[in-house]
Amino acid sequence: MKPSTEKRLIQYALKFKKEILIGFFCLMIAVTLELAGPLIAKKVIDDHILGVEGYWVEVKDRDNQTVPFQDSYYKRADRLTEEEDIIGDPVTILHVGTNYVYIPDEAPLQGKREIRDGEVEITAGEEVSTFPMEKLSLSEIYPFFKPEQKPILLLLLLYMVLIIFSGLFKFFETFYLQKAANQIVKKMRNDIFRHIQRIPVSYFVNHPAGSIVARITNDTEAIRDLYERVLSIVITSFIYMAGIYTALFILDPKMAAICLFIVPLLYIWMKVYKYFGTKYNKVVRETNSEINGNINEAIQGMTVIQAFNQEKKMKEDFEKLNERHFIYQRKLVKLSALTSYNLVTVCRNLTFVLFLWYFGSASLNIENVISIGMLYAFIDYITRLYEPVTDIVNQLPLLEQARVAGSRVFALMDVEGEDVLIKETEKIKGKITFDGVTFSYNGKDEVIKNISFEIKPGETAAFVGHTGSGKSSIMNLLFRFYDPQKGTIAIDGYNTNNWSRQQVRSHMGIVLQDPFLFSGTILSNVTMNDPNIPKEKAIAALKAVGADDFIEKLPKGYEEEVTEGGKTFSLGQRQLISFARALAFDPAILILDEATANIDTETEETIQQALEVLKKGRTTLVIAHRLSTIQQADIIFVLNHGTIVEKGNHESLIAEKGLYYQMYEMQQGKTNVVV
Repeated sequence: MKPSTEKRLIQYALKFKKEILIGFFCLMIAVTLELAGPLIAKKVIDDHILGVEGYWVEVKDRDNQTVPFQDSYYKRADRLTEEEDIIGDPVTILHVGTNYVYIPDEAPLQGKREIRDGEVEITAGEEVSTFPMEKLSLSEIYPFFKPEQKPILLLLLLYMVLIIFSGLFKFFETFYLQKAANQIVKKMRNDIFRHIQRIPVSYFVNHPAGSIVARITNDTEAIRDLYERVLSIVITSFIYMAGIYTALFILDPKMAAICLFIVPLLYIWMKVYKYFGTKYNKVVRETNSEINGNINEAIQGMTVIQAFNQEKKMKEDFEKLNERHFIYQRKLVKLSALTSYNLVTVCRNLTFVLFLWYFGSASLNIENVISIGMLYAFIDYITRLYEPVTDIVNQLPLLEQARVAGSRVFALMDVEGEDVLIKETEKIKGKITFDGVTFSYNGKDEVIKNISFEIKPGETAAFVGHTGSGKSSIMNLLFRFYDPQKGTIAIDGYNTNNWSRQQVRSHMGIVLQDPFLFSGTILSNVTMNDPNIPKEKAIAALKAVGADDFIEKLPKGYEEEVTEGGKTFSLGQRQLISFARALAFDPAILILDEATANIDTETEETIQQALEVLKKGRTTLVIAHRLSTIQQADIIFVLNHGTIVEKGNHESLIAEKGLYYQMYEMQQGKTNVVV
């Protein structure tokens, strides 16, 4: 049983765990430094800005924390030491309305305060206390604040340093996590591209090229977004939330516990989004692949589309796919709209209601009144708490896209393939034997039925027959693009199933009816960038097949640029280059798949001369419709509905007056007989 998509994505991430762990370490330090800010602010507000209000004691000796007042020195009661020489009883500094007042007694610090007839009246519940007081002028109150300036500046400086270091660690966190994300996707793309080299040809026959390309490019790009977003945003947000909850529990465990309601809500939220988002994203990604396949097919067949006036039909097909893509994208937008901003806002407002209820009801009890610094820190942390929640929710669409994309990529990687085994074997002579070979593409309809034949080394064998008779299927089996259900295929007496597919193909060369050229140069198309084929050998091969006649007239000669498919060259020119490619690789067995079928009469003579050069000293198998091109073959096999009905050379087959004779006569325009 294959692991889940999530597990396989994690397994890929673990291959680069060093960068990820460094990133997480930097992230935790950055979060810790950043979340220290509100705690520092609380200390500045409560202990230094508002700390002036409270009890002061007259002391004998002066230091940097004492305040001169009325020819005496006073010090905050919470800063006294055991060695301190205390002179009098504590006095009180209170803030009443817009004034600071001095009370020569120890007055309550909590309660409602009012100035009445030169006295301070403090109401704490039902108890009312009255104390004599003296209003302090600005010049008198300023010395009480002066000892706080230095600690405040030091704390603010500490806060700035923490912010700078937090930013520095965030840089390294982002760098390492995104580096890991790019490395993961780089490896994944290499793995999937390496894997498709191992997949049987039948898979590519049954799946559009555009769909496969979409999985390698679009889907892996979505996965890259997953790693970048998950590693640098979602996990960051979870760590950030953990840090905020830690700070909240330090400040007030009860209120922090109340705020925990967001955790199960976020979990349910993500599960709901995953359920619907996965369904919608599957359709979106599959439709996107179909669109890619449709576009690829339309571009490749644009000549035919325009020639047969099929623009409207192609447009309708594309619009149908595009409409389906639009509908499900709209569903995703609705889902995101319902579960993103609105829900986050409701949760945030609900948390503030709970916050007001909790601290508001607590303030009714005079003993539980909280400080302004505590209020500031709590509000700051609650505000910060919903930043990572918003970030997580905003990434849910990308998260689900990437999960679906990952399942599609892994589905392709799960297609059974074979190891690419490139191992040199001895040079073969080229004897080919088919013994009782039966083959079906779909496992039901047999296209090759119990065929047996032998081709000697150096012989030229031709296969002829009506369309669907099995000619190309024989070549597909010989090349091991497919394997027969019954019978054996041998080269020089060795069963090809005992060799790897690459070993079998290393002894063969093929020239197709419509030769394919790759982007690059003429020389790179001949050598296929094989280091074992030097430039000189490639040029010699081109000259041997007569391609130098047109190549040397080109601006860059043998280094002339070749566009995709070689469309800037004529079919005959592309064919000559493909001949040179086969010649340069010097195969023992040469397969010509209707290599002259689309060549005009004028070019055919050049092609035939090149073929003679190419076939020399090789076992050659020719698939041909034009019987005039294979009259010199050593042996001709005539196929009909997957069986060999006749074999012999041209003269003997004509003398038999069978199927070959009828085909030949029909091509000569002498009969209308059709078999």
